[in-house]
Amino acid sequence: MYKIGLVEDELDLNKLIKNYLQKEQWEVVSFTKGQDALDYIEKDNNIHLWILDIMLEDDITGFDIIKKIKGVDDEIPVIFSSARDESVDKIMGLELGGDDYIAKPYSPKELVLRVKSILKRVYSKDFHKIKYNDYEINIQERVVSLCDNVIPLSTLEFDLLLYLLSNKNKPLTRDMILNEVWGDNYFGSDRVVDDSIRRLRKKMPNLNINTVYGFGYRLS
Repeated sequence: MYKIGLVEDELDLNKLIKNYLQKEQWEVVSFTKGQDALDYIEKDNNIHLWILDIMLEDDITGFDIIKKIKGVDDEIPVIFSSARDESVDKIMGLELGGDDYIAKPYSPKELVLRVKSILKRVYSKDFHKIKYNDYEINIQERVVSLCDNVIPLSTLEFDLLLYLLSNKNKPLTRDMILNEVWGDNYFGSDRVVDDSIRRLRKKMPNLNINTVYGFGYRLS
């Protein structure tokens, strides 16, 4: 699974973009303060792509952050966003090693397309694959394998797995799972979720699916 770093100090926009990115089954680490992003880079450099707002409220700019990123790993791609003069910020961002620039206001869908394009270019070999523990999930071929051994999943089980992965560490109610995996037209019992979770646990025992009692489930 790709991990995206998002630095955006407009709280509503941060939440909106994070939501769009998570719908693509990407893990998202988001920050509203530049210093928090800098501190994170010191401890963890496993981000696959960064989206950096240039102007931040704590006087740390996206330019400061990209210098830190490139100092750790020069190959990590970066997309800049800004509401300031486009030409000046774009030129400076590219000179510092940025891969793309998107001017505010922008469409979240356009940003997602740009992220996909860069991820595919930089990580083309593994673009359609998600890693979870020792499992490899090939989204394009809809195949799950463990140590090169294929684990047979039904269509619904695979869709359920992807939904859990795209909402990792987030508690999900049975109704949320039903609506997203079975669809709005399903009118059966929500116990079908429990049955499918049980089968997933049996087929993939290394999946950390936790029962949130009185609520639903959470993959950690």
